Amino acid sequence: MAAILALAALGVACSAGSVRGAQPQGPSGIPVKVETAKLVSVNDTTEYVATLKSRDTAVIMPQVEGQIIDIYVHSGSRISAGTPLMQIDPAKQQATLKTQEDTLKAKQAELVWDQQEFERNSGLYDAKVVSKQALDQSKTALDQAKAQLQALQAQVRQETVQLHYYRVTAPSAGIVGDIPVRVGDRVTTTTALTTLDKPGSLEAYVYVPVERSSQLRPNLPVQIIDQLGTVIAESRINFVSPQVDSTTQTVLAKAPIANNNDKLRNAQFIHARIVWGSQDRTVVPVLAVSRLGGQYFAFVAEQQDGKTVAHQKPLRVGDMTGNNYVVLEGIKPGDKIIVSGTQFLIDGSPVVIPQG
Repeated sequence: MAAILALAALGVACSAGSVRGAQPQGPSGIPVKVETAKLVSVNDTTEYVATLKSRDTAVIMPQVEGQIIDIYVHSGSRISAGTPLMQIDPAKQQATLKTQEDTLKAKQAELVWDQQEFERNSGLYDAKVVSKQALDQSKTALDQAKAQLQALQAQVRQETVQLHYYRVTAPSAGIVGDIPVRVGDRVTTTTALTTLDKPGSLEAYVYVPVERSSQLRPNLPVQIIDQLGTVIAESRINFVSPQVDSTTQTVLAKAPIANNNDKLRNAQFIHARIVWGSQDRTVVPVLAVSRLGGQYFAFVAEQQDGKTVAHQKPLRVGDMTGNNYVVLEGIKPGDKIIVSGTQFLIDGSPVVIPQG
């Protein structure tokens, strides 16, 4: 029994000696994946809110005043040139024209009489029956009647043309816009009856802050993008205003936009991206970038005291290109960007980069 206790005590002592002799082991590091930051050619772009306008949009206004008695079309109707749009009450104009026509007929009868009188006096003058003065008076009356007849004919033509204006017709083919007036409304020559849009190309009106106006020039690429950033149309600037808008301190640039699929509309607000040029920039994967309090960060694997550690670098980023951020400051080409396991890292954490 004593021998057994001695052997047990010896075993405990040996175990304690082994524990005391073990060396403490430090953390080996967190396994991570890295990608090397590299330079790529990136477009230098700026987005602006622009307005689409059509050069083929007409605001239809009447050329006469009066009350609308009929509307022949509906909003959204596709019509051809010359299609009647509305009818303004022509009764007053018709009465005016009728009066002018009756006066013209009376003047024509008067002219016939003056012509006959002149011919009669001419014969009598040749027969020495009437004086030269009587002949001259009849000639003057005839000339005055002719002049008055010509004036009345011109007035009748004018009133006839004016009567045509009481029926409003389409000046060209297109799509009828909103019709804000109703039957019974009284309109004037400044009343907008509707609009007429011709499907097809539009123009993007881009207002660029004066600070960048020196870079504006014709032929700069312009991209029209949707809310998801997808490019839906491309063009180039074809006009740069020589003047600065005194109210907004912007410079107007225009670019024609094809609209073959009719996705875009006149007077629509859109996002226009001007491509100023391209330059080499450092890019990093989006997955490697975190954001805290409005500041962007990325972890970079660097050598320190013979070990690989993760250092957190603040970044200033630009636009996205594909699945990468364009880095303006904070990362340089060749840096080892940590792209996995970043949720377990703090500044200075040891990391292990698997080989192969």
